[in-house]
Amino acid sequence: MTKAEARLNRLYERLGRQIPVAAGFLAWARRPSARWVRIPLAILLRLGGVLSILPILGAWMLPLGLLLLAIDFPPLQNPISCAILRGQRWWELRQRRKRARAAAE
Repeated sequence: MTKAEARLNRLYERLGRQIPVAAGFLAWARRPSARWVRIPLAILLRLGGVLSILPILGAWMLPLGLLLLAIDFPPLQNPISCAILRGQRWWELRQRRKRARAAAE
């Protein structure tokens, strides 16, 4: 396992702890036997994200498709893990600011 794969696995585990609803899906998706379902699902999610103007499809599908593709394609692992870290830091900062604003009122 490369450093990028190990980092991505740690981030997926952390995401599973932070978002318990997604924990089961992430555990299933990371299994090697799920590869034949994971890759077509990731491609469909990416296509759905591109067609986000339709009512059911949305922009949420694009990052989820990239998360799934990163499991199988090493060139995506580093950028996706960086994006996950940036997103988590942004969310934590947002929550901290919201709490500070509520405490100041």
